Amino acid sequence: MSPFFSFKTYLLGEKYIDSIYIGLIYYSWKTMVHTYVRSCNLSGELGMNSQDVILGMLMKKSSSGYEIKQSLEGLFNYFYQSSYGTIYPTLSRMEQEELITKENVQQEGKPNKNVYTITEFGRAKFNAYMLSPVENDSFKSDFLMRLFFGEYVGYDKVIAWLHEAQRAFQMNLDRLNDLFEHEKDYLPLTKIICIQIGLKGYRANLEAIAEGLVQMEQLEQEKRK
Repeated sequence: MSPFFSFKTYLLGEKYIDSIYIGLIYYSWKTMVHTYVRSCNLSGELGMNSQDVILGMLMKKSSSGYEIKQSLEGLFNYFYQSSYGTIYPTLSRMEQEELITKENVQQEGKPNKNVYTITEFGRAKFNAYMLSPVENDSFKSDFLMRLFFGEYVGYDKVIAWLHEAQRAFQMNLDRLNDLFEHEKDYLPLTKIICIQIGLKGYRANLEAIAEGLVQMEQLEQEKRK
């Protein structure tokens, strides 16, 4: 989910919209905004990176490069965004550093595939990451910045932003909920908790957006009188 849609509050002239004041509401649950496992973001000295995520994937089972890419484009995309063009270079570097091994597997009627397996050194590296101090999430939002300075544009523009954010949050809520319903019987409790945090985060956003729209539309109507 793009940070553009992570929001919630604005200042209009000298009037604060109290029920959706952006700083208090947003930062109180900002770990929910990117959904699902943001609250479980444990990171090492340099912060969570693609290497940590890939090692975590391989802790359970070996995977092909394509399967890793598919995972990053699926559920992982809700809490960790990576440049897909860096996946294979990262795998190559991890192999050179002996964090993983690569096996070329033949497939009948299909091209051969490379299957990656975590090494003992890789497991130790991942465990060190998991036991390191939890870092604060880093965040920036062009949407929040524009919304905060919404007094300098017309009410209609702010209302359009809110409707756009509402559609985006609802779409992501529906998608994550569908994924959760499909996978929940096979997930450990820790993953279930993370996903539920994400779902509640989307719902909180939608509630605040709805309240904000009502108040903004009232201001727009008063302006036209």
